[in-house]
Amino acid sequence: MQITKILVASALAATCSGTAAPLPTPAAILPRLSSNEWINYTTLTGFFAQDDPATNPSTFDYTTTNFGLLNITYPTDDEVDPTWTQWQKFEHHVWRLNRGSGRFVQYKVLYMGRHGEGYHNVAESYYGTPAWNCYWSEKDGNGTITWADAKITPNGVAQAQKANAFWASRIALQKIPVPETYYTSPLTRCLQTSNITFYGLDLPSRQPFIPTVKELFREGISGHTCDRRGTRTYIQDAYPGYKIEAGFSEDDLLWKPLMGEVPTDEDVRSKRVLDDVFAGDDSTYISITSHSGEIASILRVLGHQPFSLSTGAVIPVLVKAEIIQRDVPATTTLPWTALSTCSTVPPLPTAT
Repeated sequence: MQITKILVASALAATCSGTAAPLPTPAAILPRLSSNEWINYTTLTGFFAQDDPATNPSTFDYTTTNFGLLNITYPTDDEVDPTWTQWQKFEHHVWRLNRGSGRFVQYKVLYMGRHGEGYHNVAESYYGTPAWNCYWSEKDGNGTITWADAKITPNGVAQAQKANAFWASRIALQKIPVPETYYTSPLTRCLQTSNITFYGLDLPSRQPFIPTVKELFREGISGHTCDRRGTRTYIQDAYPGYKIEAGFSEDDLLWKPLMGEVPTDEDVRSKRVLDDVFAGDDSTYISITSHSGEIASILRVLGHQPFSLSTGAVIPVLVKAEIIQRDVPATTTLPWTALSTCSTVPPLPTAT
């Protein structure tokens, strides 16, 4: 598959699982960039069903397909016990890639999970997207439910519990390489989903579930109240076991009422946060709990084909990151756009 490369420069904030590998996993961390270097990302295809153009995202179920990992033979399979599971063989292959990658190339596996169904998702379905976008999304709620910094619904909880159960089964049956590092969007629906998804799993003591809250893994900033995060104090008090990245402001300084971030700008910040992770985190296996729009943006930056996730779904991606030592491409951003609003309450959609 031809890979579209998004070469967006960004200022970096300086900020394997070894159960199956015969030796400790090589540190998958890139050196600090100089002023004339930048990181180029590509997706290595042919490993997961989700990177196959023939896979239909609307009908795909990661829990019936081993997270989408394909049953294929790797060139490194002759180095391992033939009784190893597909995930163990994959882990060894990734270990070999990093072992021979050199100083300026690294490989990471990103497990990206979308939050469970939120009350804003329910509201948009109820009112219809046109009415939601022009009127209801600007409100904090409707007097019955609240969707500002939306929480997940009981169905969203069940979706996260489904992910938890599937992770547990893969750990027990497939010896899947579990995340070594966890990141989450600062929005409540992701804070909740990450906690339910990974709480209580049989994780190695050296790799506990202690997620880091990162500002730029948030949803596309639409101007809708569901995309306005809570304060730093709220997050600390509600999730005391979570880490919050350095420089995280008390109030949400990015959200703008009635103004929307454009996809180009979202891709720039997605590139920036990926650069931060790849240059500052030596983990090979990384969990990111985020949103449909932000995961779509990350996939664009990684050169992955579009793949829409339903609420609660997970997509793994094998990523190659390479430092390019020549002039940094210019970063282009665009002005945010004003939301189109309605002055009166739109009618409910007519049942068909």
